[in-house]
Amino acid sequence: MIVLSGAGLVLPDRVVSNGTLEIDGDRIAAIRAGSPASDARSSFALNGHYIVPGFVDVHVHGVAGVDTLGGAGSIDAMAAALPRYGVTAFCPTTIACEPEALDQSLAQVSAARRDPARGSARVLPAHLESNFINPEYAGAQPAACLRSPRAGPATGSPAGGFGAADILATIDRHSPDIGIITLAPELDGGLDLIARLVAAGRRVALGHSGASYEEGLAAIAAGARHATHLFNRMPPFNHRDPGLAGAILQSDEVAAEIICDGVHVHPAVVRTAVAAKHPSRIMAITDGTALSGLPAGATALLGAQRISSAGGAARLDDGTLAGSTLTMDGAFRALVISIGCSLVDGATMCATTPARELGLVGHGVLAPDAIAVLVVLDSAFQVVQTYIGGQLVYARSA
Repeated sequence: MIVLSGAGLVLPDRVVSNGTLEIDGDRIAAIRAGSPASDARSSFALNGHYIVPGFVDVHVHGVAGVDTLGGAGSIDAMAAALPRYGVTAFCPTTIACEPEALDQSLAQVSAARRDPARGSARVLPAHLESNFINPEYAGAQPAACLRSPRAGPATGSPAGGFGAADILATIDRHSPDIGIITLAPELDGGLDLIARLVAAGRRVALGHSGASYEEGLAAIAAGARHATHLFNRMPPFNHRDPGLAGAILQSDEVAAEIICDGVHVHPAVVRTAVAAKHPSRIMAITDGTALSGLPAGATALLGAQRISSAGGAARLDDGTLAGSTLTMDGAFRALVISIGCSLVDGATMCATTPARELGLVGHGVLAPDAIAVLVVLDSAFQVVQTYIGGQLVYARSA
């Protein structure tokens, strides 16, 4: 038995001040107000702290110098590094790439899921920011790797050595280890591809897209249930032309990612999105890169492209935004401090909603008999301890 006492316990509907949480094996055994009532092999007095469910990042390309496409050992290294930021589960996220690079990354995801490393964050099925995105909204995605679902190179992209069929074959080969696939529905064959992927059990995300409002609704009708980094790399919302963002905001079927770093989306717009969709339909993400957790001015790789930390974000050499330098504890702090969300709503968007959307039963909440995946934060919302399956996997040094 592990007993954590004195902290504010952030439950799904309220915060229990000066509470006690007991862990027995891999489960939360009890939650109560006041002092502990049972003997324990480990006991931590955490007055002035908060306990929240473990963070789930559904969109992260790298951390601490490691990129998902960085070769052997990359996925394991990410899993080992993420608990210090409160992450207990994550979807390794790839950018558009050649089939061989995708195959290598997904093979690592498969191995990490088959034989999880003790003390590491849980590796979930991957998130592919796929080859099937709109070149005009590609951002830092390499143009040479973009394809139309029906043909070879997408319009405006130089010819490469592979076609859509090669990417789709790689996806089919690794189907059990792919959870989310981002695509642009307006591409030729986009709606048919959504139907195919949904039928195969994949979660289709709309993103890197110039889709109109009507095209967005058609994609949702075809089965898309996820939106990739809402507002980023899609047409701006306009009161006369709401576009893809408008379709996402009005559709309860769709859960939307949002990057809470203060750079990608203004805090006022995050507040507006949360008010429109409610925390139960918003997933805070990092869109983190290998620069996340590194000092300002550092350089790293995003796929094969050099990126640097500048202005609080990751950028290509030409200044194009290329993901973030955010970590999930930073996303939680931004939601609560800068954006003004309650502790409950912050935990919902960082843990509860992504866990539910990905079908992680028993995760994402503090409740009796739930899996003991949780994070202890100090009064400034910095990570002090992280527990996964009832095991202390990270503890901040004094």
